[in-house]
This record gives sequence, structure tokens and C-alpha cells, in this order.
Amino acid sequence: MKQGIHPEYREVAFLDISVNQTFIISSAVQTKETIDIDGKTYPLFKVDTSSASHPFYTGAQTRIVEAGRVEKFRAKFAAKTKAVNEAAAKAKAAK
Repeated sequence: MKQGIHPEYREVAFLDISVNQTFIISSAVQTKETIDIDGKTYPLFKVDTSSASHPFYTGAQTRIVEAGRVEKFRAKFAAKTKAVNEAAAKAKAAK
């Protein structure tokens, strides 16, 4: 590797401020703040959302109930289907 052109790659403490949880991960992110964890000083980078607080990873994500959508569709078009079937029966009886 060429010397002097790469950013400093070191362990950085990432703090998820929504759940107040800290992760120590190797990174090249530049920070001005530091934090002491277990007697060691790490650069600190604050994040709004991480895997500890994101709904996709925590399972708090709301899901669309497919059965409800199907029932809603059937209820919406049930009256139209009934009317079409009655009109077809009348037309057939008229012949």
C-alpha cells in the first residue's frame, strides 16, 4: 500500500442515541468526541439508528395482513359480482 494516502483505520465506538447502546467497530470515520469504555479511550460517533433500534431488526415493524387485504377486495367486488350474475341470469331467461 502507498503510504500517506489512506485514512486512519481504527476501532471506533458507535453510540445509538435512540436506545443508548454502544458498538465498537473498526472504521475510518473521523470524529472529534471520545469515550472511555473499560479503561480504553475510543473515538465516538453518534448514530440515530442502528441494528439495535431499527424496526426491521427489532421485529417491531408493522406488517400488512394479507388475509385482511383479500377479504377487503372480496367485499368490495362481491356486490358487483352478484349484480353481474343476476343480469346474466335475466338475459339467459329472456332468450
